[in-house]
Amino acid sequence: MISVKPKKGNLLVAEPSIIGDLSFNRSVVLLADHNTEGSVGFILNKPLQYTIHDLIPEINANFKIYNGGPVEQDNLYFIHNIPELIPNSIEISNGIYWGGDFEHTKNLINEGKIKRTNIRFFLGYTGWESHQLEDELEENSWIVSKNSYQNKIIGKSTTHFWKEKIMEQGGDYLIWSNAPENPILN
Repeated sequence: MISVKPKKGNLLVAEPSIIGDLSFNRSVVLLADHNTEGSVGFILNKPLQYTIHDLIPEINANFKIYNGGPVEQDNLYFIHNIPELIPNSIEISNGIYWGGDFEHTKNLINEGKIKRTNIRFFLGYTGWESHQLEDELEENSWIVSKNSYQNKIIGKSTTHFWKEKIMEQGGDYLIWSNAPENPILN
């Protein structure tokens, strides 16, 4: 049963039952858009081995790149909390924005005007067709959670993020919070 309906700005926390799915096992997804046509999100807690400088050498910063999801992994996306600096941004909610003028953003990063707590980069995104997310919620694949971090989620450490969100659920979820990622290792 779905207790909270999904909407832009919510977090989707992978149920512990999603085992063996490399993209979504223990993931926390920021829902960037949700409407009758489908949904788009970015996985917040799956850092890759790359920095922004590795992918775009003219950017002189070592901001981490995250696996945003399995869709269009050859494209770079970003969210931020500084719309006053990045024109053409789209508000997700709670002071979190998606995209904007990338050339201007590159210059601001190189000038030191954007910090790692202001912006997060992703390769790919997570996408659902019309009603697909609702079906996955009915199948108990995800827990919908409000984003209590607001726009500070961009600088949030990801090391134990899934565990923290699972522990917030209480009850039987507390047992899962300490289980190994691979149950065979138990």
